[in-house]
Amino acid sequence: MVIGKTPYRISFFGGGTDYPLWYLKNGGAVLAVSIDKYCYLTCRYLPFFSEHKYSILWSKTEKVNDLLDIQHPVIPKAVNWMGIEEGLEIHHYGDLPARSGIGSSSSFVVGLIHVLSTLKEKMLSKHELLELALHLERNVLQENVGSQDQTLVTYGGFNKVDFLQTGQICVHPITIGNDKQKQLNARLMLFFSGTTRTASKVVQTFLSDLADRKEHLNKMKDLVDQGLKVLSRSTDLDEFGHLLHEAWCLKKQLSTSISTDLCDDIYERARKAGAIGGKLLGAGGGGFMLFYVPLNAQDKVLSTLSDLAYIPFKFEYQGSQIIHYEPTY
Repeated sequence: MVIGKTPYRISFFGGGTDYPLWYLKNGGAVLAVSIDKYCYLTCRYLPFFSEHKYSILWSKTEKVNDLLDIQHPVIPKAVNWMGIEEGLEIHHYGDLPARSGIGSSSSFVVGLIHVLSTLKEKMLSKHELLELALHLERNVLQENVGSQDQTLVTYGGFNKVDFLQTGQICVHPITIGNDKQKQLNARLMLFFSGTTRTASKVVQTFLSDLADRKEHLNKMKDLVDQGLKVLSRSTDLDEFGHLLHEAWCLKKQLSTSISTDLCDDIYERARKAGAIGGKLLGAGGGGFMLFYVPLNAQDKVLSTLSDLAYIPFKFEYQGSQIIHYEPTY
């Protein structure tokens, strides 16, 4: 039996520049962190006497004999692609809801490859795991995805990630010290808007004409280095919140589908209550909203947004892990 856990992520700056259609021509970068909320996957080979060849537990419970009868959108294609012919039991649990902007789809893909490879007694490096996840999402599942989510949940930690025109992905851990990272973490508040969306549908509204949005995307990429400068200085961290607000204003200009009236209302309420800046996480359209809130304003923001689920979190630094492995004899 194999048990794995893969974190979700929060992206601060640079989102949109991590799509190959953009960075293979212009280069891209993001500043982001993985958090202590996880996708858990348990996997084992089923014994010969099992009534069904496949037992899959996710939001549904599936017990079938033919791989093609599995309704899960990823598992049958991934199992076939990885060449596993034995019977399988796979259970999936998530700390946060799917389709909510925290990278849950990529966390699942990375986690699934990790546990299935381990079940096949193959150890993967972080680089190998990332390459396989990108291939599965893009070429096997045919999804319109960027490259930041898979990178961040695979490696874990607080990172600047550069996406080079050569196609190379470079992960640079942020070395600003534990105290500064804790100070930033303490000023970030995460709320669930109560709505979910399919990221690829939102992405399609601006992905086809990225060239027309070159000015906006270059500005969004520049905010990565501006954010790093704020973190590296000994000055007030509140400038980070102002940059988040600037990034959100730029991101909304990419497509009318990125925000909604509900999300705009939540954002304005939070700002009036004392949040300096924030953003809707992921591609947009719904899901989680992140705010930078000075410590003395957090009680008021909590009271103002009491109709929403508040999710305390901490930065995490391990990335995708196998937390239990018991060989099959």
